[in-house]
Amino acid sequence: MQMLQYIYDCINSVEVNTISSVYKMLLSMALGCCVGLERKRKGQIAGIRTFALIAMGATLAMILSIYVPQEYLGLKNGDPGRIAAQVITGIGFLGAGAIIQSKGSVRGLTTAAGIWIVATIGMAVGVGLYWLSIIATLLIILVLTGLEGLERRIHLGGESRIIRIRVKAIVTDIEPYRAVLEHHHVSLINTYVDYNFTDNYTNLNLVIIARETTEFISVFADLRRIHPTTSISIAKELTI
Repeated sequence: MQMLQYIYDCINSVEVNTISSVYKMLLSMALGCCVGLERKRKGQIAGIRTFALIAMGATLAMILSIYVPQEYLGLKNGDPGRIAAQVITGIGFLGAGAIIQSKGSVRGLTTAAGIWIVATIGMAVGVGLYWLSIIATLLIILVLTGLEGLERRIHLGGESRIIRIRVKAIVTDIEPYRAVLEHHHVSLINTYVDYNFTDNYTNLNLVIIARETTEFISVFADLRRIHPTTSISIAKELTI
């Protein structure tokens, strides 16, 4: 019992010691792994190892921030937050690396936000806010999983896409295309048309908002029945 009490006292001590430091590193690694597991499950580049290392790095920075004034300047002197403050700035560069911009589409914002908040959780572990860190991690997982299901149920979270259609005719009425899209719960936002009267064909670029679960094969099958269609595809950028 005395040994367990000693370990407990070391873990909860405001001063840096080996036992508390090891405990903090292990806890931050576990919390980072929990968030990283969810991100990896979604196919993101930043996964378990990345989030675990971020949390552990932030925790170690916080431990160093406390240790330096404790050992060299006294507990009442110096600034324990000076080193840790740089974590917030530095983690922004790492988060920016998780954001992918390609052809007008931006992906990775949620992962970048996860990287930032996992770093702050690591800092919270470093100063001994263990329960707060655990609760914050549970809330992150709730946001990433539970709210995603809510978005799908209430038809939020649609993404912008461009449906390109090449029609062997001069199309003057867009309403049949709008009706087909509405039937599949796809919103038509705008339309760009390119006519070629010499060869008698039309290039349609339909700007839409669609859910991730939309079955575009069925959508395409219905769209091509409206007019003789030579090609149809979907993209993330507009080309005419």
